[in-house]
Amino acid sequence: MGKSQSSMLSESSVTIIKPRSEWHNVDFQELREYRDLFFFLVWRDVKVLYAQTILGFAWAIVNPLSQIIIFTIIFGNIAKLSTEGIPYVVFSSLGVIPWTYMSQSMSASSQSLVAGKNMLGKIYFPRLIFPLSGVLSKVVDFVISFIIILAVLVYYQITPTWNILFLPIFVLYMISVPLGVGLWLSSLAIRFRDIRFGMQLMIQMLMYSAPIVYSASAVPEVYRIIYSLNPIVGVIEGFRACLLGTPIPWMYIWPGMLVSIIIIVGGLRYFKSNEYLFVDVI
Repeated sequence: MGKSQSSMLSESSVTIIKPRSEWHNVDFQELREYRDLFFFLVWRDVKVLYAQTILGFAWAIVNPLSQIIIFTIIFGNIAKLSTEGIPYVVFSSLGVIPWTYMSQSMSASSQSLVAGKNMLGKIYFPRLIFPLSGVLSKVVDFVISFIIILAVLVYYQITPTWNILFLPIFVLYMISVPLGVGLWLSSLAIRFRDIRFGMQLMIQMLMYSAPIVYSASAVPEVYRIIYSLNPIVGVIEGFRACLLGTPIPWMYIWPGMLVSIIIIVGGLRYFKSNEYLFVDVI
């Protein structure tokens, strides 16, 4: 009898339950299984933003266009900041459009868990969907506002060069910046509601710490490597180089890319390590 029991145990499959490794906390298969919910949340964010508005999706053009006009008048005509020979409208457009996407995505992603608190305690789904949807829903605005860049390039008769092939890399780089920040801040915003107020100050500081209204060449050479650790610098400099055909300053882009990767990896680990607290704290 003992032998038959041992033989049956040896023939049956045994499932061993153990905690996941810290480096395998993100279940991409699970995210794929919940892709319908993910697409629904992205589309919901897009529709809710422009629901019951007169201009609708045209606001995606009006908002950055108004900034471009103001920056051109103040910094281009009055302050006369150097743009290395680039017309200021072109210069500011290539800075404002990616910056508008990143600033709006950071705000949406950082408050995504707080905004979706009614769903958190009712059903289970991967919580990563919230900060991801906050970032990707703003891609629609970016695509629409990109019309401004195309119109400006056509007006000034600027023809693309082979540099345009690198543009998808900088689009992904642009998306990665608010994603990393959103992973950190959305986790913190569950505990500390000050994040919502601090975001306004943070966005203002980031705007003037990146070459949006001024050229990166205005930064002294000795400080430029440190300056390039800001990932937003690499995004904007890359966009300008890709669309204007100027040499891509990789030396000042790689540092920001590495910082962006570190922020995303650290943000993922912090988000997953605090995920079990979300429902209780919210």
